[in-house]
Amino acid sequence: MIGETLKKLRKEKKLSQTEIAKILGIPQRTYSDYETNKSEPKLDTLIKIAELYQTSTDYLLGRYK
Repeated sequence: MIGETLKKLRKEKKLSQTEIAKILGIPQRTYSDYETNKSEPKLDTLIKIAELYQTSTDYLLGRYK
């Protein structure tokens, strides 16, 4: 699921959920919900996350390891 990938990438960048949420322009709680698989980002947010982590949306969605 996407949450594990997001958490891994965030930790590699040594950033907090609050920092990532601020960059993305979303509440920290929303980003936390992504990492815990309580919700999934909308397409526009998913694209922003991929750009932030310099990866593809396919990777974030688990299509490629």
